[in-house]
Order: sequence, then C-alpha cells, then structure tokens
Amino acid sequence: MISLVRVDNRLIHGQVVEAWLPHLKVDRVAVADDEAAQNALIRAAMGLAVQPSIEVMIQRVAELPWSRIVNDDVRTLVLVRDVKDAVEASARGLALHKLNLGNIHFATGRKQVSPSVYLSPEEVQQLADLAKQGVAVDARGTPNDRAVTFEEIRERFEKA
Repeated sequence: MISLVRVDNRLIHGQVVEAWLPHLKVDRVAVADDEAAQNALIRAAMGLAVQPSIEVMIQRVAELPWSRIVNDDVRTLVLVRDVKDAVEASARGLALHKLNLGNIHFATGRKQVSPSVYLSPEEVQQLADLAKQGVAVDARGTPNDRAVTFEEIRERFEKA
C-alpha cells in the first residue's frame, strides 16, 4: 500500500528519516533508482540511515515489484530521484495518486518553483500530464511545510 511517492534527488537522507517516516508511519521504504541499485556502498548507507524496523528496498525502477508494493498491506514510502523515474514507475505499475516534489536540485534549463525544487520545461509537462490523470502533485520539503499545489508550481515556473 503506497502512503506517498516522493521525488527527492537525495533519496534517503535526514529530512526523510526525521520528518517523513514518523509522519507517514510507514513500514517500508522503496527506493526506485537505477544508480543507487547498482552501488553497494550507497545501498548500505541508505539502509543504515533507516531504523531497523522499517524494510528498505533499493532496486532499479524496472525491477521493483510494483504490483506487490501497491497491493500488499505494508505502508510504503516510494522514493525516486527525478520526475522521469516517477513517470516510468507509473508506467510499470505504480498506482500514483499523490506525488510530492521534495528536492530537485538546480541544473541548466531548470527554474525554481519552491525553495528546494527546480524544474525543466519537460518536467513541468510530465507533471501536467500526471495531474490530468488525477495525480495530486505538490512541492514541500517536510510534512509541516505548506504544500505548493501544481497550479502554483506552474504559475511560478511561467513567471521565473
């Protein structure tokens, strides 16, 4: 059972461990990231950052058992590095109802839409497509932050 899908290019880090995990009360974190899945050191470090009672799965986007994650009774936080991976996960069976944009770093061609989220025109279009499918998209760093809605994200992008 999916509690939240979060785009965060840092994947598992302090903000996720200290704010999101207690807020969501999840029993599993599923990291869908090709780079992390191929690096044993990164997998080990991320696994150690999460309390032992929470299962940590770190696999390539194409290899996560999406059907099981969506349909079992284990409350799960799904983390992906970028919007592209969220779209791919959705195409592979991730039932996407809510998408939180947590941290997407600046890169050439990206515009700032929240304190920690920068988006490219392609990413805004991908998010618009998801929103049209009924996905509630928001940007916020922690659960206590005010959620920036997709409409606000689009307005900020156009003004930036």
